[in-house]
Amino acid sequence: MPEQDTADQQLTPTQEVARFLRDRQEQIAQRWADAALFRTVFTHSRDEAVEAGRAVVDALAAVAASDSVEDAEAGGFQVVREQLARTAASRARAGSTVTQISTEVDALRPPVTDLLLAELATAPPVHLRECTTTLTVLMGTLRLVVLETALSEGEELIHRQRLQLMEVATPVIKLWEGIVAVPLIGTLDSARSQVVMERLLDSIVEQHARFAILDITGVPTVDSLVAQHLMKTVAAARLMGAECIVSGIRPPIAQTIVHLGIDLSSVLTRTSLADALAYALRQQGTDIVSRDAAGSGHR
Repeated sequence: MPEQDTADQQLTPTQEVARFLRDRQEQIAQRWADAALFRTVFTHSRDEAVEAGRAVVDALAAVAASDSVEDAEAGGFQVVREQLARTAASRARAGSTVTQISTEVDALRPPVTDLLLAELATAPPVHLRECTTTLTVLMGTLRLVVLETALSEGEELIHRQRLQLMEVATPVIKLWEGIVAVPLIGTLDSARSQVVMERLLDSIVEQHARFAILDITGVPTVDSLVAQHLMKTVAAARLMGAECIVSGIRPPIAQTIVHLGIDLSSVLTRTSLADALAYALRQQGTDIVSRDAAGSGHR
């Protein structure tokens, strides 16, 4: 028997799979290029899909050679995280569900398994079974790596969308020259309060505002945490040279503030947004005269 054949028979299952992946890299990459996971991402260039497939096969061969087929943190999987996981992340951003991505990753296994079975057709049954099991475990770990990255990308996407929604739901309005207002609607938590503060301070700088109005008419309840967020925003606005007015404190909220013992004595308050605007205008030397009052003055 040739020495090469003897050497092949002495390979462990992981070594055999590593050798197989290196030898069949091009064939596997060509088959994967037509798989949904690659085809739907590399829509303009099949060559790019093939190149991505080569990189993944090479990484899997390195993982198998290190006998780490069950370790999702193996060094070789870093390339997979950067290449194939990026592909899955692209699918996640496009709206694909984790179940769809999982199915697409599973579809990568049969073409490789078929090639391995053909490659080891004359090998002893036990060795063939061990090699196919090793390949199955390796592809299962690959699936885990891809899904972890897809889930992480999905969480980041949800976080970005949440921040965008908070920004849209927290507009800073220019009411008059030197006067800006933030009409708050809904519950104030730490994350949203930070967005409110950042947008208000940016607007104070951009508009050269002397007065900033925080209208909490649409805030259902005020507790100690919400009051703390308001105080911090008021203090930050003052540091930027703007006087901050809190408006829209309804009777139930006023009673809650008193009951909680929250001290807002250092905060300028007004009953409504209109009252706050009128105050700010007067402080700037602008008087508002109703049409009826103006008419009667000319008589």
